[in-house]
Amino acid sequence: MSTQKITFSKPEWLRKKITLSSLREVEAIIAKGRLHTVCQEAMCPNIGECFSKKQATFLILGKQCTRQCTFCSVSKEIPLPPDPEEPGHVAQSVEAMGLRHVVITSPTRDDLPDGGAAHFAQTVQAIKQMDDTIVVELLIPDMQEKEAALKTIAHSGAELIGHNLETVPRLYHIRKGAKYERSLRVLKKLSLLNPDIMTKSGIMLGLGEKEEEVTALLHDLLENDCKLLSIGQYLAPSSEYTEVVEFVPPERFDYFRDKGMAMGFRYIKSSPYTRSSYMADEYLKA
Repeated sequence: MSTQKITFSKPEWLRKKITLSSLREVEAIIAKGRLHTVCQEAMCPNIGECFSKKQATFLILGKQCTRQCTFCSVSKEIPLPPDPEEPGHVAQSVEAMGLRHVVITSPTRDDLPDGGAAHFAQTVQAIKQMDDTIVVELLIPDMQEKEAALKTIAHSGAELIGHNLETVPRLYHIRKGAKYERSLRVLKKLSLLNPDIMTKSGIMLGLGEKEEEVTALLHDLLENDCKLLSIGQYLAPSSEYTEVVEFVPPERFDYFRDKGMAMGFRYIKSSPYTRSSYMADEYLKA
């Protein structure tokens, strides 16, 4: 499998255009609810495509993160207290956008005793009270592996719960405050706390990971009952963040998808532009 070393310009397969007019309707709905999306805060390259389809990933519990990861553009300022009206505003926005599969995430909130677990659950409940046929997916931080917090998440009513490994153990210096083994245990505990839910994880390529390291990570996920996975290209938000080591060609993403499926995964979305919540409704349908 060949890889293309980083150059000053992105390869053709990473030149996705954003049409500003496609953003306006969803931006207006988000602004009306005084909400945030990870699409905007993390500068996701898929924002034009998703917003044009009235899809967005809600970022609850503010837009400030308590960890200093060097790959993510979410703000590292001091976070504000949770907004008690936010769950209702998310539900209203879900209704306005006509979403049938909702993805909700948050920055890491180590300053909160439960990591924000109760706020996640309240948001799920607000959506389910409006329409209990809407599928809700949560993408959570590690909650410092607190049993009570994970139990709240596992029994929140969400059908799918994701927690990203992001990269292989050797490169975990980019995830300040996170631990690879802890993240695996979080995924395992969620499955044990509620066998009815599905768990999901996500990783980035292009940070210098080796094939055998990615293969080992796939084994680790399966051993911890996680059989849904997203694989995408890491793109540095700016020169202040961890550098991209390589632009990984599409065929290598296909290779890891096919390899993972042969190993026992139920579904893997793998492409340069894949992100955790990109085309999220495909996972459960598959």
